Amino acid sequence: MTRRDHEGKAHMSPSQDRQRVLARNLDSLRNIMPGLMICITIALATTFIADHYGGPTLLYALLFGMTLHFLSEEGRCLEGVEFAAKRVLRIGVALLGVRITLEQVAELGIGPVLTVVSGVVLTIVIGAVLSRLLGLDKDMGLLTGGSVAICGASAALALSAVMPRHETHERNVIMTVVGVTTLSTMAMVLYPLLVGLLGLSDTDAGIFLGGTIHDVAQVVGAGYMISEGTGDVSTFVKLLRVAMLVPAVMVFMFLFRSERKQEGKGGKVPMLPTFLVAFVALVMINSLGWIPPVVAEGFTDLSRWCLVTAIAALGIKTSFQKLAVVGWRPVILMVTETLFLLLVVLAFIHFDLSSL
Repeated sequence: MTRRDHEGKAHMSPSQDRQRVLARNLDSLRNIMPGLMICITIALATTFIADHYGGPTLLYALLFGMTLHFLSEEGRCLEGVEFAAKRVLRIGVALLGVRITLEQVAELGIGPVLTVVSGVVLTIVIGAVLSRLLGLDKDMGLLTGGSVAICGASAALALSAVMPRHETHERNVIMTVVGVTTLSTMAMVLYPLLVGLLGLSDTDAGIFLGGTIHDVAQVVGAGYMISEGTGDVSTFVKLLRVAMLVPAVMVFMFLFRSERKQEGKGGKVPMLPTFLVAFVALVMINSLGWIPPVVAEGFTDLSRWCLVTAIAALGIKTSFQKLAVVGWRPVILMVTETLFLLLVVLAFIHFDLSSL
């Protein structure tokens, strides 16, 4: 910047400065809107289809987005797609906090808490080990393990937000979302049948379903398919798994801190991202009863819309050709992690540890 530019900036009035900032923000908004509106349109279309004809909304949004992959190569839409894949995603994850209260967690007792924590930790560890055995990178194992252990596609998006963005990052996220969503849908159908074969009580059935099925919607569907009591318990257990996002994201940030610092070209990398702080704050506020039910429901719907919009953006950024390169190993990885989590939760129930 020249001396004249500095002098001009120094003599600029506050109103002119505000006008410059406003003009800059409007330019940024104009650049974002084309791509963002496409992602929102996909979210609207896929939500309508899922609500009227059934099926997983996130998976529909992902597949619809992938059919529009050519837009990610066209400059006009690229900035908005990036905004949806990063900023909108983090807003959606933060708003998940309105689903949880500390009272709900306390009502479950120590048994289900121990079951959930053990299941989450062991599944993430086994994911990291299996990824090495299958010749996959460590990031893939941690991402799939966290997604299977916590809350499916939502966890995949949350954890990926704090992981380093290397050349296979987005492909790993897409494969994980497709895998856990498919497995969660299958589990919603098969696990209630398994509950009947095992003769589990309503409470144990709720702990089993809430502790093993990946996505929240499928847990609710499977739980209330059996009974109202099972549905209530499974929902609470599932929300406890969602709450595990906080420590999981913090651990992931610590594990990848050096790599993220290199990405930031030596700049300071915060240990607590804004969206995680907002998540915890909403849990605390909701626990105090300061969020009216109508507002909580509105935030929950907004969170769902944000996540669907973000997954549509990720779909646009990924091609079928990139997924074909990955092969069968991630599928085996996620299936094994799912079966491992199932066995861990059943072991806790069998030894009556979940009723402590």
